[in-house]
Amino acid sequence: MKSLDGVNKKNDVNNTASEAPEKNVKTESEKIDFSKVKVEPLFEEFVDFDTFSKSDFRAVKVKECVAVPKSKKLLQFTLDDGTGTDRTILSGIHTYYEPEELVGKTLIAITNLPPRAMMGIDSCGMLLSAIHEEEGEEKLHLLMVDDHIPAGAKLY
Repeated sequence: MKSLDGVNKKNDVNNTASEAPEKNVKTESEKIDFSKVKVEPLFEEFVDFDTFSKSDFRAVKVKECVAVPKSKKLLQFTLDDGTGTDRTILSGIHTYYEPEELVGKTLIAITNLPPRAMMGIDSCGMLLSAIHEEEGEEKLHLLMVDDHIPAGAKLY
């Protein structure tokens, strides 16, 4: 399980830049080895620009995040999307993140998807993440942006 305090609980890899530079800042000569990483192939079918431009990508701030009762995977996010009204999004990422680690983070969401009920709760959008396979194990990383980006900022 990935921890935002910098330790990947499954493989003990340091992932933050908040500690002393000598511990986790890579020099220009160091390279990250992606040779054992598998990613999904790109879609061969094109999406026209008008269809793509209908997706509303926004920066959202995590106000609260809790595990959904009776679910092993779902986290329920209460988000500031810049509208003044809290937005609820559910995401099946509890395998990768603990809820308390995500509070205060700035994430990216698609905000104009129709509501979808999960475990009796309406999810009003989708959080974006990057997924890949590494040494036979699925890895997931929520897309997080600089905390100086305000809630509701549109991504183009």
